[in-house]
Amino acid sequence: MKKRLKWSAMLLLAMMLVLSACGGNGNSSKQSANSNNGNTSTNQPSDTGSDKEPVTIEFMGHGNPNEKSIFEKLIASFEDKYPHVTVKYTSVPPGEYSQKLTTLISSGKAPDVFYVGGSEFYRFAEAGTILNLQSYLDGTELFEQDNVWKPALDRYRYNGEKVGSGDLYGLPKDVGPWSFVYNKTLFDEQGIAPPPAAAGEWTWDDMLAAAKQLTIDQNGDGKPEQYGVAAYTLESAVWANGGNFIDYETGEVLVHEPAFYEAMQFVADLTLVHKVSPNVEAEQSMNGYTRFLNGQLAMFAMGPWDQPAFWELPFEWDVAAWPASPATGETATWLGSMGFAVSNKSNHPQEAFDLAAFLSLDEYGQRQNYELGQAVPNLIDMAKGEFLEADKAPASRQVFLDIIEDYGRPDVPAFSKDTQWIDLFWQQASRVWNGEVTAQQFTADIQPKMQELYDKFNK
Repeated sequence: MKKRLKWSAMLLLAMMLVLSACGGNGNSSKQSANSNNGNTSTNQPSDTGSDKEPVTIEFMGHGNPNEKSIFEKLIASFEDKYPHVTVKYTSVPPGEYSQKLTTLISSGKAPDVFYVGGSEFYRFAEAGTILNLQSYLDGTELFEQDNVWKPALDRYRYNGEKVGSGDLYGLPKDVGPWSFVYNKTLFDEQGIAPPPAAAGEWTWDDMLAAAKQLTIDQNGDGKPEQYGVAAYTLESAVWANGGNFIDYETGEVLVHEPAFYEAMQFVADLTLVHKVSPNVEAEQSMNGYTRFLNGQLAMFAMGPWDQPAFWELPFEWDVAAWPASPATGETATWLGSMGFAVSNKSNHPQEAFDLAAFLSLDEYGQRQNYELGQAVPNLIDMAKGEFLEADKAPASRQVFLDIIEDYGRPDVPAFSKDTQWIDLFWQQASRVWNGEVTAQQFTADIQPKMQELYDKFNK
């Protein structure tokens, strides 16, 4: 009898071991059913990897206090979903980030996951500093390529020679449509029809006419307390006018062409001639962002990440299409992006990828991201669905999607591995903004210098 009981117990133990092995990686059937391979369609995080060995990974980013607070919430959600992973999050002031990251990488202490964009992405991918994520993406159900904005993904592709095609070495943190925001209350007070959301319906001339009415010197001292427009982006003006900074296919710098310098002069004349935009002195006294928050500026520029601060404003505001060039009828603006990269030296590449994928692609994480006002969802179906239906400002949030799909362009340095050529331009552009030289004179003088720098460090 004892032998039979002992044999039965051994048989039961063997069956339990077999069933446990069938669960895959030691996960319980309950966990497997809830995690759906890390993808969840509910509003609650799933319990993924609760029986795995504890892991700590480091994540470094940058941003304002709002962004830091948002990412602390997102990371807490990630840790709920992946309870075996602890994330050590460091938020660095934006102006210090690049230098700190470079120092950490040089010393072999790179964080497991970090922000990367533009020329840094190009250099890091070329040097093998960051991990090729394609095999990880091929093994996760989180990634549906057709449901992620193509302009965002293409920024993080590298084929061994150039950025824009090939395998993915990063995932988009966001896709940042740089939009035209206006104080609707100020427009209403002056009885002016607000700028339309549809591209091409409002030109530079329309914007200038409105800006003149909305620039108000209340005490007659020659220094307006309220301005019509500020921070008018040169990229928008140049591209809308048919110009460009560079032809990346040929490597030719194009700032000396008429379409470019005419657009640059238009932007400068908003201050120099028309006085509807703050000059350098006024900007130093109070920058455009603060003026807009204070209700002393009618038209400005914003990214989706500005929403949390704007939601607290005591006036109505909305976004519109950037004004079109009268010469072309075209509208344009830049489409920014920052990415998540994984260090090629990470000791925990799977967990590092899981964090990057959660922050970039997970439905729950993306929902939190847009509800907290951090970004337009990277997931197209979410962006065109619940994001558009959200009841918070801006009312015309379709503008964000129009920029992504129709008239947004990568920011100028996106496909350079060295930016000294464009840095030189911005460093000396104040000569035009303060009226020292015309845009035509400036661009004719600086084009060969920019070309020399581009050829030296990018070819």
